[in-house]
Amino acid sequence: MAYVDGFIVAVPKANVEAYKDLARKAGAVWKEHGALEYVECLGDDVPYGEVTSFPRAVQAKEDETVVFSWVVYPSRQDRDAVIAKVMADPRLQGDEWKSIFDGKRLIYGGFESFLEM
Repeated sequence: MAYVDGFIVAVPKANVEAYKDLARKAGAVWKEHGALEYVECLGDDVPYGEVTSFPRAVQAKEDETVVFSWVVYPSRQDRDAVIAKVMADPRLQGDEWKSIFDGKRLIYGGFESFLEM
């Protein structure tokens, strides 16, 4: 079964195009280093819930949209190897992302698949 990294982040609407450019670059790097899939999605039907919701989770403001993304790997071991390569890749070094979104409100985690249909 596959291993998946999931991400949720709030991106200012004014920065969506810059985020898309960064995502294309990052996706190419992830895939080059062994990720099976790299998917980025802009919030389209993401209501602000009374108790919990995607916008609440990342403290999204009125002028922000929620981005939901995931990366698929063959296994946790492969994921760990890919992440090490991605983090060392000079194309993703630097603070470019800091001008696009607030990394303190990025939520991420690794997940072991148990069902694929």
